[in-house]
Order: sequence, then structure tokens, then C-alpha cells
Amino acid sequence: MEKKSIAETLEKLRQLKKRNFSQSYELIVNIKDLDLKKNENQVDFFARLPNGTGRPIKVCAFVDQIMLPDAKETCEEVILQEDFQKFGKEKKLAKNLARKYDFFIAQANMMAQVATFFGRALGPKGKMPNPKSGCIVMPKANLKTLRENLEKTIRVSARTAPVIQCIVGTENMDTEKVAENVINMYEQIIHHLPNEEANVKNAFLKLTMSPPLKIK
Repeated sequence: MEKKSIAETLEKLRQLKKRNFSQSYELIVNIKDLDLKKNENQVDFFARLPNGTGRPIKVCAFVDQIMLPDAKETCEEVILQEDFQKFGKEKKLAKNLARKYDFFIAQANMMAQVATFFGRALGPKGKMPNPKSGCIVMPKANLKTLRENLEKTIRVSARTAPVIQCIVGTENMDTEKVAENVINMYEQIIHHLPNEEANVKNAFLKLTMSPPLKIK
């Protein structure tokens, strides 16, 4: 995958019908010769884009009083351990959280309770605090650095259908930076495939509201 062809495809997308909002660029990678019914062949990992997604994120933290001050400075919402019970009684509250936030951070010693009270809402959406994304933390963790990392992090998966689709930037970003994100993302994807590029059928780029264009 060459940077020049990626940049040309991005520019073609820019010339399509404009929308009254900043659209996201999405990379689509179609997979071949991979039986996703086997767990070992399923793709599911967190990727960090070098130039970020171009989209703001919202983070919610599950912490105790020790981490409360740092969490308040870093996250949009903080839920203390002693308040978990009300989310267990009112199921809609947990479902609203799952829709509202992109990432959830939790202290490691509280994960059992987080799973009990929030697992049914967060699990199906793939938003449970995950050690692979750095979202399960120790009480003295640097939440500011974690937040900065999460602003560049996306979850990549292909578990039932042989296709990976993920955001790689926005129209507001410089074409060069989006192209760098695409190359980086593609390399991470093939690294997670058993036979690397041999498992790639083709790749496309699209905007939120546009048809996909094949990367030549």
C-alpha cells in the first residue's frame, strides 16, 4: 500500500458532495481465506493512530476517593464505588452511560464490581474497561497520559464478518496526516492476520456519507 495512492484516493473523496458536518475517513479492509468461526482467527485489538482520529472523545471513570481528584480533572464523568448500587437498580442508567461515553476507565481492584453492575450494558458495546487499551489502572496511574493515548486509540475487530472497518481521520485533518494514519492502521491490521497480506482481499477508503473508493 503506497502513500501516494492513498493520498490520491483521499483527495478524490474530498471532491465528492460536501456535507454540513465534518465527515470521518474510514478504512475498509476485506479479508479472505480466514475462518472466523475459529476463535484464534478472529481479529480484535486496540490500535493507536499516530495522528489521532480527529474526533473528540468522552471518558467515564469508575474510581474510589483516592483517585477522585485526578479523575475529575481528566474525565467527563466520574462514578464512585459507593454509587454503583443505583446503577444495578436502574438498568437504564448503565445503558445511557454506554451510549454516552467512548471509553471507560476503572481501578483494577474494582473490576469485579464494575462487571457486576455495568457489564450487561458495556459488554455488548465492547466498552468494558480493558487492560489492552490501558483502561484498567492502579490507584496512582497517570490519567492525563492515559487520556492522551485514548484520544489516538480505536478498537479494531472482525469477529463474524470478513471485513474490518475503522476510522482513520476526518475531513478537517491534513491529507498527509490521514494518509500516515491509513498506512499505520493497515500495517497493524496485517500484523494481526495469520498470513498477513495474503489474508487481504482488497482495501477501500470512504467518508461517512460517501461510497467507498478502492485503494489502487
